[in-house]
Parts: sequence; structure tokens; C-alpha cells
Amino acid sequence: TSTRDMPDKLGGFDLYRSLGSPVKVVAPMVDASELAWRMLARKYGAELCFTPMLHSGVFIRDKKYRLESLQTCPEDRPLIVQFCANDPEIFLTAVTMAMEDFQCDAVDLNLGCPQIIAKRGHFGSFLQDEWELLTKMVSTVHEKTNIPITVKVRVFPEVEKTVRYAQMLESAGAQMITVHGRTREQKGPLTGLADWTQVAAVKKAVRIPVIANGNIQNLEDVDRCMKETQVEGVMSAEGHLTNPAIFGGLNPPVWCMCLEYLEYVQLYPCPLSYVRGHIFKMLNHVFQVRSNYDLREVIAKSHSLEEFRSAVERVRDRYIMYQEGDREFTQPEELELFQLKYPVWICQPYVRPPPDVYLEKMRKLAEEERRVREEMVKCEGENKRVVEEGGEEEKEQISKKKQKKLERNPRKAFSKGRENSQLCCEESCHNPCSLKCLHGRCRKCCKEVAFKENLDCEGHRVFIRSNREKAKLCSKEKLAEEVTAGVGVDKSDVGNDLVEISETD
Repeated sequence: TSTRDMPDKLGGFDLYRSLGSPVKVVAPMVDASELAWRMLARKYGAELCFTPMLHSGVFIRDKKYRLESLQTCPEDRPLIVQFCANDPEIFLTAVTMAMEDFQCDAVDLNLGCPQIIAKRGHFGSFLQDEWELLTKMVSTVHEKTNIPITVKVRVFPEVEKTVRYAQMLESAGAQMITVHGRTREQKGPLTGLADWTQVAAVKKAVRIPVIANGNIQNLEDVDRCMKETQVEGVMSAEGHLTNPAIFGGLNPPVWCMCLEYLEYVQLYPCPLSYVRGHIFKMLNHVFQVRSNYDLREVIAKSHSLEEFRSAVERVRDRYIMYQEGDREFTQPEELELFQLKYPVWICQPYVRPPPDVYLEKMRKLAEEERRVREEMVKCEGENKRVVEEGGEEEKEQISKKKQKKLERNPRKAFSKGRENSQLCCEESCHNPCSLKCLHGRCRKCCKEVAFKENLDCEGHRVFIRSNREKAKLCSKEKLAEEVTAGVGVDKSDVGNDLVEISETD
């Protein structure tokens, strides 16, 4: 099908205006930007939302996955469906299937996921060096469907390459681009700050709307990002997870947001794992306080919305007197590391330590592990010397496999074998005998001897003799039935058979 056979579709700034010229955008988040969360976000100022990232291959194979992934309602607009893919035809099929039963305003190709699952599955940011494949995927959907395609990317270390990357995607047919100002390597503890200068460079180089992503932790960051980069909109992911009212410029108590979210989940059900993840994110700082560890356990083990709601209400009961000013709050020492701007019960961003702080922490841990290993080697040397001198203390030898495990975790404890255990009584066997064996043998030898000598062993659950006796008894009963029936049976032969069975007894 060519684009000439299809109705005109919106692109570029026409698409952006049809979406309502959104400035405040909620990011696509795996297991997190589901319908209930999107509706909560829209209540507090979100102007455009994305679905969670959907896997194209699974989407076209699994009908249940499609139904669960594409939940929406009339109020859930404007909305963009995001896919990850690494094959143009599979991507096209997934988009086509989504358009048949689902109303959305555009589809998005994820080229920004930096996680290890994306590396293994060969999608997300791990495709950013395969420009020919990306051109094919974007152009295929652009030319063969009547829905606009957008892309979400991460930057390269070199700003020039980032600009050429964005221009290539624009030429392929992308109608809007979201630029996360971090590289593929900036993730987890090494996240660091996003580079807004790269986002600004892309904005100057392309002729389509640009959305900025990264460093958005409050409403002031939205305004500052718009001013510094001149982009059309700003996207928030992690900042939104810790404070879903971020786009409303509010910092409400955590229990208010949690309880509101649970009400939306009641209206728009989703897996409990999603709910648990959201509650943990919003209560992250509260659960750093040692006196709240019991509630953290409750959330971790809850299996119903009522249990989640009960735990959140208990958080409220513990802090409501401080919120209302009835009592003065003293911050526990375990919160000093986080340097919180607001009291612990207020929704606020989670600020990771800078990468250099994390690397210093890892260096100290590595030094501690090396010191422990050196002490172990020293102890092994002393034990070896004692043994050589005829001492009674002999250290258990460690296999190479266990040595490797100890190098990764010096504190790992291994189970000890039985001391002074007797060997199997069979001459050619060097295995230890089972403590439960009636004959003093290992399991292998016990089964072999029992078969030869017609024995039972309760310890090893070996019942050779009993099973043989049951078989003989069944044979006698069968022959007796045949004699009684007297049909086609030579009675002299039956008598001989009965005698033989009796003699073997």
C-alpha cells in the first residue's frame, strides 16, 4: 500500500498542534505508565502521555499481551503508543495490529532504553549505531501506515554525531523526536546529569518538534529546560514516579498520592506488581527510616489493593501529626545522606549520589574485599604450615569453583560436609554411606545389592523384596481366577504353575 492510497496524516508541527501543543509530557515507562498512572498524571497537569514500551514481537504473537497492554479510555488522550523493535516488517505488523483495535494519536519507536534486557534483545539504545536498519524501520511505518511515527533517542558522546543521528531519523520519516540528554552508558548509579546542550543542538538542526528528557525533578526544571533548549515540550520519567503531581507544581503528602493512585487502579485494574512498584517509588524516602521497615515488608508481601491501602494509611497515621503541626519532627540520621528539601513524608525527587561518589564507594568495597582475601590466603598458609609440622589442625581444602565464588563474595559461607563419616561397606566403593541405610551402603550400592540379594532398605526407600512378593501374590491370584473360570485352561498346566510359584517362595 502506498501513502497515496491513504488519507492525509498529520506530521511535524501539525501533529504537535493536533496534540494540543503539549509541554508537560509523561514518559513511556515499562510496567509503570499504565492507564491508572496516566489518568493520575493527567489530573495533575500532564498534557501528553505514552504507553509503556511494548515489545513488537510479543505483541503480534500474544493476544493476551495485546489486550493487557492497550488499555485506555476516552479521557486518555492525547496518547502515543511506544514499541521497541529491530525488524521493519515485525514493527510494521505490530503498528498495523495496534491501529485496528486501539485509538491513539501516534506511534513511537524506542531507541533510548539502555538496560541490559535491551542489549540482550537487540533493541532500544543498542540500535543507535545501525543507521541503515533504523532508516528502514522508520520509513516503512511512515510510508505504509496512516499514523504518524515519532522516536525517542539518547545522545552520543559527540554532539555532532547526535545532530546527524537526529537528522537521519527526521529524513526517514520521524514527525517528532524526544531527546534524552544522556548517553547509553549513563544509567543506574552512573546516571549523572543530562546534557541539555546536546538537546539544544538537535532542536536547532531539525525542522520537527523536539521534546527534552532528563534532569526534570520539579516544575521549575520544566521552565528552565524550555528556556535553555528552546524545545516544544519536556518529558519526565523518574521525577514523575516519585511525585505524580510534579507538573501541577505541587508537593503533596505521599499518602495522598498513593491513595489517589489506588483509587484509579480500582477503576482501571493493572497487575499488582505495577502497583507495588509505584507505592515503593512514592514511599521511597519514608522507607529509608528504620522505624518504617515493618511497613516496607507489608508492601513487599501484599497481595491485594486493600493490603496496600492499609499500609499507606498506617504511614499516614505515623506522620499526619507532623504534617498538621501538632508535633515537631526530628529527622532521623539515616536520612542525612539524601539531603531532602522537604520533610520525609512529602513527595519529592529521589536524587542519586553523583557517579564519582558511587565509584569511590565501590573502590572502598573492592579494597575491603581484597583485604579479606589476603587474610584468607594468610590463614590458609598458616594452616598448611601447621599440617606440615604434624599439627592436628587441618584446614579444609577449597575447590577452584568455591575459590571463584569467594573472590566475588569473600563473606560467602559454604555448607560443611559430614566429619568422620564412614565409607560404604562395599570394597570397590569410596562414597560415604548413608546415615539411614540399614546395610551401611551408599544409595547406588544399596540398590544394586538389594536387587541381587532380594533385600529391602527403608532408609533408601528401596523395596525389591516387597515388590517381588507382591508380584508373586498377584500371579497366584490370577491363576486361581483362571482355574475357577475354567475357560481355555489346561488344569494340569495350572497345577504345575502353582507348584512352581510355591517352590520359588
